[in-house]
Amino acid sequence: MSAWLDPVREALDARSSRVVFFLRDDDAGWEDEQLYRLLDLVTYFHAPIDVAAIPLAMSSSLAAELRAFLRARTPLVSVHQHGFAHANHELLGRKCEFGASRPRDRQRRDLANGRDLLQELLGRGLPPMFTPPWNRCTRDTAECLTELGFQVLSRDVSTEPFGLAPLRELPVCLDWNGRRGAQTGAARWGETIARAIAAGQPVGVMLHHAVMTTRDRRMLCDLLDVLAECPNAEIRSMFDLATASTDSRGAQSCAR
Repeated sequence: MSAWLDPVREALDARSSRVVFFLRDDDAGWEDEQLYRLLDLVTYFHAPIDVAAIPLAMSSSLAAELRAFLRARTPLVSVHQHGFAHANHELLGRKCEFGASRPRDRQRRDLANGRDLLQELLGRGLPPMFTPPWNRCTRDTAECLTELGFQVLSRDVSTEPFGLAPLRELPVCLDWNGRRGAQTGAARWGETIARAIAAGQPVGVMLHHAVMTTRDRRMLCDLLDVLAECPNAEIRSMFDLATASTDSRGAQSCAR
């Protein structure tokens, strides 16, 4: 086991209740071979993963591969909508597909058309979840989502919740490939993960398969190995986590 994960083990042992993780991989439709490497890795550990797919970027070959995962007897891979085209529509400021520059009716149209296209490609209904590109959207977006029957919105933990019932929000708090992610070094990244565990909320890990390196996958493998062997940790699918009641099971130790 890698020493960089010692703070993670200690943080897990310090918790009096089970720590729940979820994995969200963004930008399905880009760099398919990289996505397949990631899916092979997580399924080896029997870890659920939620794939956020860009409707307009999805090819028929990728759709066929994902359908095979979705048809598994015990599916570990779930697919949900990630924007429409992953295109920036803002002339100023930070990139955003569903931002202030988009009229409400155009946002609603893209949300509906993207959902229909993705379901047609995959040949089934999908979890009513939405992840906006760049983790950004407006209140108009959230209102359109509720009108269209979406139940879960996932962005970054730093964003202010919209507070629109019945739209549940399930933010990610760890960006593996972000500026404060794994590239800061293994030791510092281990400490960052440990702090997220200590915060007492579900630990959402955001992945971007298209830019993950061999080192990233190796480090993720180390983390999944720790979580798989620790009785005080659990990885769950996003929709189940967002819609389930609080888990009251007791905790056990990960100490070695």
